[in-house]
Amino acid sequence: MSTESRQKLIARWREDALGTYRTWFLWEERLKNFRSIRRGLQIVVEEIGRGDFGTAYRGSSLETVVHSIAEQRQMFKGADHAWLWKPKLRVPDIYESSENQRAFGRFLDTCLCCQAEDQLLAAIRELDAKSIKGLGPAAANLLYFLHPTIVPPFNTAIVKGYNALTGAKVKLGSWQEYLAMRQGLLRINAEHRALLSNDLGAVAALLFDLGSGRYEAPPLDQDPAHEASWLADLNRVREEGEKQRKQHQAEREGDLTHTRIQGWLRDLGKALGFSVWVASNDRSRAYEDGKLGEGCLEALPEALMNTPGADAIRLIDVLWLDKESGRVVAAFEVEHTTSIYSGIVRLLDLALGAPEQAVRGLYLVAPDAREEDVRAQVSRPAFRGVADKGMRFLPYSELENNRQHMARFGEGLRAVEAVARPLLQA
Repeated sequence: MSTESRQKLIARWREDALGTYRTWFLWEERLKNFRSIRRGLQIVVEEIGRGDFGTAYRGSSLETVVHSIAEQRQMFKGADHAWLWKPKLRVPDIYESSENQRAFGRFLDTCLCCQAEDQLLAAIRELDAKSIKGLGPAAANLLYFLHPTIVPPFNTAIVKGYNALTGAKVKLGSWQEYLAMRQGLLRINAEHRALLSNDLGAVAALLFDLGSGRYEAPPLDQDPAHEASWLADLNRVREEGEKQRKQHQAEREGDLTHTRIQGWLRDLGKALGFSVWVASNDRSRAYEDGKLGEGCLEALPEALMNTPGADAIRLIDVLWLDKESGRVVAAFEVEHTTSIYSGIVRLLDLALGAPEQAVRGLYLVAPDAREEDVRAQVSRPAFRGVADKGMRFLPYSELENNRQHMARFGEGLRAVEAVARPLLQA
């Protein structure tokens, strides 16, 4: 196929409001999960090192991380399938074999610590040499969130898309096949860098849409008739996309609700006399007649920016700070439809990474119907340290019904604490 055909495909795909480029790669919440997934993998490594990782996927710290990845919209739907323990097949054999488990832990630890491409590839080859049954390139999805410019995501649709676009015959389940695909994928990415990204999630998203059938790959030959037929199919995708717009609109409305709740918390914090910080990646969002970050802090206090978890703290949805001391009084993570796990990790990064702040209020703000999900996530073994931090659940209904009275008659955090619900008893 010609470079021009690929260019046409990528340009059309980038403009598609329902394509994975716009619905996932440009999704503002996507980047928030990188640090929390990294922290989750650190917990997996620590538990394997202590010998208390366990012998089952369900309830493990690994399940917590993979669940967060699987919530990354359509690209990673079903990401947990490869990790589910299948007792009859005894795969993946990292739950009952302590030796294999330790090898997996060493692999993750190396990938967490290294930065160079050759070190990552060496770690993959070392793991592959162990021939651990059932532990294949699905692990690349973990590595992508550690090294997005080096390791592309992996799933069946991406492989199918790559084969369709290149005429290759890459097979599933083999690290060698994955590494060969990666080399070809890097060449495609370099050739079309102006339309793609250094982040390999972009080119992987293109392959995903090809492999899942949303787009047809350009014909491998350069027959004009085949090219014309393919262009007609490309136009048909655009027309069919209109039929799916309702689903996309529902997701968009979810983002708007998230912003509205942030706006309520911003205005309430100001009314109660606090300085307010809005997540750095949300500040420019439209809200009412202006931007969400208007009237809020332009930068966090230096004491916070020098803490180990500063990058995560900057992404917490809303912070209330004492105007005189600059200390964080309350932190709010809004979990409308996004990963509850990631919000918990960011709050813990604040509480554990900046203990001198002694934050009084840590709040997970979510629809009333998500309370059970919030409690289930907080009770996971990976969050043993949550209980003594006093994390609370603040339902939308309480905020909506009481925020105006709080703003008018409230003082400090007492009004918020009165309607928020403790998640765990210390």
